[in-house]
Amino acid sequence: MFVESVYKSHTSLDLEQGRKDITDFQLKEILDNTGCLASAVLEVTMMCSPPPTLSLLLLCLLLGQAPLSRPQSPGTTKLRLVGPGNRPEEGRLEVLYQGQWGTVCDDDFALQEATVACRQLGFEGALTWAHSAKYGPGEGPIWLDNVRCAGTESSLGQCGSNGWGVSDCSHSEDVGVVCQPQRQRGYLSERVSNALGPQGRRLEEVRLKPILASAKRQNPVTEGAVEVKYEGHWRQVCDQGWTRNNSKVVCGMLGFPSEAPVNSHYYRKVWNSKLRDPRFRLKSLAQKNSFWIHRVNCLGTEPHIASCQVQVAPARGKLQPACLGGMHAVVSCVAGPRFRPLKAKSGRKEPRAEQEPRVRLRSGAQVGEGRVEVLKNRQWGTVCDHGWNLISASVVCRQLGFGSAREALFGAQLGQGLGLIHLSEVRCKGSERTLSECPSLEGSHNGCQHENDAAVRCNVPNMGFQNQVRLAGGRNPQEGVVEVQVEVNGVRRWGTVCSDHWGLNEAMVTCRQLGLGFASHAIKDTWYWQATAGAEEVVMSGVRCSGTELALQQCQRHGPVHCSHNTGRGSAGVSCTDSAPDLVMNAQLVQETAYLEDRPLSQLYCAHEENCLSKSADHMDWPYGHRRLLRFSSQIFNLGRADFRPKTGRHSWIWHQCHMHYHSIEVFTHYDLLTLNGSKVAEGHKASFCLEDTNCPAAALCMCQLWRTGSDRWLLGHLRHDIDCQWVDITDVGPGDYIFQVVVNPKYEVAESDFSNNMMQCRCKYNGHQVWLHNCHTGDSYEPMQSSPWSRSSV
Repeated sequence: MFVESVYKSHTSLDLEQGRKDITDFQLKEILDNTGCLASAVLEVTMMCSPPPTLSLLLLCLLLGQAPLSRPQSPGTTKLRLVGPGNRPEEGRLEVLYQGQWGTVCDDDFALQEATVACRQLGFEGALTWAHSAKYGPGEGPIWLDNVRCAGTESSLGQCGSNGWGVSDCSHSEDVGVVCQPQRQRGYLSERVSNALGPQGRRLEEVRLKPILASAKRQNPVTEGAVEVKYEGHWRQVCDQGWTRNNSKVVCGMLGFPSEAPVNSHYYRKVWNSKLRDPRFRLKSLAQKNSFWIHRVNCLGTEPHIASCQVQVAPARGKLQPACLGGMHAVVSCVAGPRFRPLKAKSGRKEPRAEQEPRVRLRSGAQVGEGRVEVLKNRQWGTVCDHGWNLISASVVCRQLGFGSAREALFGAQLGQGLGLIHLSEVRCKGSERTLSECPSLEGSHNGCQHENDAAVRCNVPNMGFQNQVRLAGGRNPQEGVVEVQVEVNGVRRWGTVCSDHWGLNEAMVTCRQLGLGFASHAIKDTWYWQATAGAEEVVMSGVRCSGTELALQQCQRHGPVHCSHNTGRGSAGVSCTDSAPDLVMNAQLVQETAYLEDRPLSQLYCAHEENCLSKSADHMDWPYGHRRLLRFSSQIFNLGRADFRPKTGRHSWIWHQCHMHYHSIEVFTHYDLLTLNGSKVAEGHKASFCLEDTNCPAAALCMCQLWRTGSDRWLLGHLRHDIDCQWVDITDVGPGDYIFQVVVNPKYEVAESDFSNNMMQCRCKYNGHQVWLHNCHTGDSYEPMQSSPWSRSSV
């Protein structure tokens, strides 16, 4: 039965998307978990291609007990490109085999081998290849040597070679490839530009030209005449035959979730008055066919107007004007809640369920993008990318108050989720108000993994915020002194930001406002960067952001500027990056490993030195007596798209003689025991410790709890229950019901793509002799309650 189940899993394919539901490496993991000889079984299973019958598979497994002459290449092999910079199409070629990444030797490697590798990576082909470790020497095994491809293979593993791990090369011969930047259609995402028909090469952008004075004052502009960019020139659209469905598509492109009716009679009066006024050229322009887009006919579900039926000019042979007796089409859009002007609060409180949609985006660098998560049975989970497309993605975007989707992303491109996969094969028609109205399957029913998590990039309104901030003096465009434009005595001027209280939240808002992604560092001391001439004076101080604002100008700040310095050394700065780590605690492991220990004081000297015991330990008669410790194991996952590195370099690490290791972050996790109303009764903490590796290359950062992304994401930051400080000292705590809480990176010392999942909570029952933890979960995995987050009902 075991072999049959493995076989059925292995041969389950999603050929339509060109992806396997279960990879060869996942098959190996299944075999590992059952205690089988995974490597041998996997090798033999891969020999049987095409997929064998069950009886033939059993025969292969029996034959596989004999030694193999040389390892066979799996039918599918995971590849990646590693190199400096942010260009995904070039780098050192690395292969994943037996759960470990390794390199490829450049012997016999040529353009056809590079072409196979690039196509497997999702690019259309290869431009060239690079020998002699041009992109730096790799680490680990050299998995392939003397690779020989015909050029028609779908995977590098199908090409000939010396065999897995058989090589006479060194890492100075690691091969690199440069792929064509164009992706294979639909491989990693479905974009508007890819989805358009032939007209997509001509109909480029849409904008609203405000006509009424009130519309001109609005930010963003939500009402006006529709103008379409056609072959590089802006044209107006004839209103004859214009429908609300057309308006919905236009509004979606401009970042608005819905459209509103327009007072066409009033606009007709304005149009006629301008036609009669000789000061306007409107009459002569309206008589030219080059002024118009003749007719548009949309269903209302299209992500772009070029997907609609569009007639640029009247049918050939007809001499009448393109919009005889008509005027420009006028559209009124409804902005989402985040983009509406702030209004005075009313006394009524709207129901929370109507305010908070049952879908959210996580880990996106920009507003309106992220991994899609839905709420089901009070628990958040992800959406599988099987069947994911622009139509379904647009339903999500509109539900969240954005416009239509400009990109539907596959393959966990914006990070993997954790926990349940709620939905798969989502098939929206585009008219649904919420994602829950769309037909779908249970995510667990068709082999989806978190590596298949779907994501979106939505159209968002142009608020003009990007033009109100800039960076100066940095070594590259992603860093520098923050300069903002503010109004001073009725005049708009540029200046710097006071660095008092400047932190990661403020830096995150700045980088997002600039369109540069996440903040990697919030810099308070920028004397080494030169501000723009004439903009050195501090014009903004006391900035406090929650982190969700669209611009620094929306954050709380001082009225009159009040700063401990006015120019120079203390101006705020940032360093931005397009990817960031995302740390999440393994809640289930904490729940399964918690226990009590009465530990003698004679074994706690080092822990006491590092302040891992309660204050009452200071007054005990050392070394006599003991402390009662709530111990547990913890494991921290990095779900982000970048490595988690210590805040400071090795020169700043603190040596602890007692435990014989460095601390790179003195307080990396908080361990707290709270009453049900949130009062703290016991606390602990854990530092991020580092072990120097004397064999570490000079150019590399030695291992120091460097939580990496990739295939090893599940093996990161594992702290066993039996090491010092992996506890909460509850010696002074009486029996009762409590909340046990763990917070990772509590002081936001290292930037992450998502801080909302850094907290883990459990219900805790202590009777004076035993302890039980249950219902452990990360802070953002359940539906928020209206009552206090520390209340009994919230955990």
